[in-house]
Formats: sequence, structure tokens, C-alpha cells
Amino acid sequence: MRVAFFSYHRFDKEPFAPSAHDFTFFETPLNLATVDLAQGFPAVCCFVNDCLDAVVLERLKAGGTGLVALRSAGFNHIDLQAASRLGLTVARVPAYSPHSVAEHTVALLLSLNRKIHRAYVRTRDHNFRLEGLLGFDLHGRRIGLVGLGKIGHIVAAIMKGFGCEVVAYDIYPSSEIPMVTLEELLQTSDVVSLHCPLTPQTLHLLNRERIALMKPGALLINTGRGGLVDSRALIGALKSGHLGGLALDVYEEEEHVFFRDLSDQVMDDDILARLLSFPNVLITAHQGFFTKDALDNIAQTTFDNLTAYEETGQVPEPNRL
Repeated sequence: MRVAFFSYHRFDKEPFAPSAHDFTFFETPLNLATVDLAQGFPAVCCFVNDCLDAVVLERLKAGGTGLVALRSAGFNHIDLQAASRLGLTVARVPAYSPHSVAEHTVALLLSLNRKIHRAYVRTRDHNFRLEGLLGFDLHGRRIGLVGLGKIGHIVAAIMKGFGCEVVAYDIYPSSEIPMVTLEELLQTSDVVSLHCPLTPQTLHLLNRERIALMKPGALLINTGRGGLVDSRALIGALKSGHLGGLALDVYEEEEHVFFRDLSDQVMDDDILARLLSFPNVLITAHQGFFTKDALDNIAQTTFDNLTAYEETGQVPEPNRL
């Protein structure tokens, strides 16, 4: 089957090369300006920051596309109601490697707390002073997880190994981890880590008021979705010192920045530029999924979705949206 593959990166080449499907790779993201590139393709393969709103989906349908195969677990970037109305089949990769994101979450926490990123830069400049690098023992601290799916459960297991007390907030109760209200979690946790999907109900789940509820000096980690946090509200909390540190692997306006080399350009995102100016902020560019294991799983599940659709007109139930 012919597939238009959007948002192609060099790291996609190896896992997606050995395929029975006929991929045409486009480095450009899919959006209204590029959707005509998909003309005549029965399927499109899209990444996390491609635009799949109603207008783009209508153009895809008119051009002969029947399947939208997402290379991601998240699907907040696609208008599912419009896809259903148009009769488009939508597939995703629901669980490529929860360990990759969970382990990256803990890596961010350790680096942020113990200032590893700052120490690395210092020692490269032959500065071996310790001032400004003070952290705290994670052992005995309370870790609050907002969202307790597969990734959240793995983070919980890792943090228990550090001797941490782990609590969680989720709309679905769990018998494995103590469940508390969101307000109690924010007020009592030394570290708050976000692991829930982005929906209309969770958009800016952490706004100015809820950030103000957080324990003074607490650390905030977000490897979920950028829109879970009101980025503007973070700046005030960091300036006042109420927020002790921030680590982000996702950002709500990341589609304009992440996965690009902008090192020779002026940063035109004022909020991101301001966040990057704080010494207690650590940002990675949606890197949590980026392990060989995860890339191989993403490719294989995508192949399975494409093959099933080509042979039966459907995709496997766990992968269908």
C-alpha cells in the first residue's frame, strides 16, 4: 500500500526501511499547506505535531486517503469527530514503550534535583566549584503522580526503589498506589510528575491557581503533554521561587520548535525563551520516547496497522480510535 509519511526524521530511516509498504517520505509536517502532498495516497502516517484538524482531514478524504496511521500514543492533534464523520479510519501506537518515557522522567528528575546538567557545563569549562549545585535526598520524599496509566505505574515502581513515598491522582482508582485528591497531591508532594493524556478536561490542568497550591520548593516534571500546564503560569511561580524546579519534555507550543535545529536563529517564542533562562529549568525536546526499543515498536505496530487495513479495511481493536 502507498503511504505518505509526514514529519520524517533521519531516526525514522532504520526502523521503517524494511517494510512491505510503499512509503513516500516527506520531512515537512502535515498541515493545510502540505496536505496536497498526500493526494492519491490511500494512507498517511503522521507524528505528534502534525495538524489533523477537520479541514486537513476533509482534504485527505477528498484526495483518496482512507487511513490515518499515527506514530504516537497521543491523539490530541486529530479531530476524531471529523474523522468519524468523514469515514476515515484512525490508528495509533498505544504502547510503544512505557519504560522509555518512565525512565526519561526519572532521568529528568535526577538531573534537575542534583543539577547534573549545570555541573556538566561547569566542568567542561574547568569550573569544579559546588556552589549552586545543592540537591536533596529523594529517599523518604513524597512523589505525586498525576495519571496512573502504564507509564505512571512504572515511574511509581522506580521511585519506590529509591525509597520514596508515592501517591497518585487519577480518575480511575488503583489498589496498588495510594490515591489522593489532586489538591492534596499538589499540597503535600515534594515532586509532582504528570502522566495523563491531553483532553478538553485536562487542558491546563496545572494553571496558576493549582501551581500556587504546590508545596513551596517542589519540583514539577512533565513528560505527558505540553498542554497539561499553563506555560505562562510557570514563569511567575519560578520568579517568585515558589516552584523549586521544572523539567519539561513537552511544551504546549512545541510544534513550532521541537525536532528542528534553530541554533542559528533568534527564538521567537517568548515564553519558551524565558523558561530556558531560569537556572532551575531543564527542557528536553520530546525525547522521552526516543529509544531504539520504542522506535522499533512504533514501526512494527504501524506496519501491523497498515497491513491489517490493506487486507481487511480495519485495524486491530487496541490500536483503533
